[in-house]
Amino acid sequence: MPKAYVFTRYGGPETEAFVDVDRPSPGPGELLVAVRAAGVNPVDWKIRSGYVRPGDTGERVFPAVFGSEVSGVVAETGADVEGFAVGDEVFGNTLTGGYAEYALIPVAIAAHKPTGLSHADAATLPVAAATAYDGVRQLGLPEGATLLVTGAGGGVGAAAVQIARALGLKAVGVAGEAKKEFVEALGAVHVASGPGWAERARATAPDAVYDLVGGEVLVEAAELLADRTRLITAGAPEEDVRRLGGARVVRARDAAVLEEVARLVVAGDLDPHVTATFPLDRAADALRTVEEGHARGKTVIEVAR
Repeated sequence: MPKAYVFTRYGGPETEAFVDVDRPSPGPGELLVAVRAAGVNPVDWKIRSGYVRPGDTGERVFPAVFGSEVSGVVAETGADVEGFAVGDEVFGNTLTGGYAEYALIPVAIAAHKPTGLSHADAATLPVAAATAYDGVRQLGLPEGATLLVTGAGGGVGAAAVQIARALGLKAVGVAGEAKKEFVEALGAVHVASGPGWAERARATAPDAVYDLVGGEVLVEAAELLADRTRLITAGAPEEDVRRLGGARVVRARDAAVLEEVARLVVAGDLDPHVTATFPLDRAADALRTVEEGHARGKTVIEVAR
């Protein structure tokens, strides 16, 4: 039977386990994908801890498979599927979790993987890169404007900086001193995080802020802007950012965005910065790397075939 890495209840790492699962069966409008790579994101361990993402509804069924983005090969198609066939290389957001040998992907949020894009890189795009792209486009800044990104050393932040640069914007990245070289390599001006960061950032005269941290950082970031409608966050609840006059990132969650971020990677404008890869049987180590804050760039689980 296929293997999957799951959490059996809400809690900490003690809830995690490998289990044998039935091979999923695709329903109408769904693809069954033999997973080649799965992206690892902070939201994975947050969901295990009980976090509910905006828009999530219903009770979670346990055991629940970790992960929400994969790249792989179509093994079976459901009814009413057009444009995809068995054997196609695809990537997208999962219905059933990605830390597994097989996953279901809705065709609405699936895209063909370009030949020049590796499975490891493709698996990082549906969550981090697509979130970054949605946010940058939501701001609608004119070419030459300055975008400040908090949490620029993480997966979404690194992608947001690069996408901003590709769209002709100036980018400022707030991150720890240890990530200064990394942020500057992305083409951004680095501002050290920590006490006094906002005053250091003020000198860059940002036109907009893309927040990925939340909390007090979001509050301080808002004070940098005369126009609070140019404050967006993917790091704080909607009620927090609304009180400050800003908004949550509105996710498109469609194939068109996946195709665009893949195009940016192939064109050399976006590097997913996959800095750590783990085999499926070391899924726990992959998740700890992200949960404990040791990841720089993206972490990927590769599923051998």
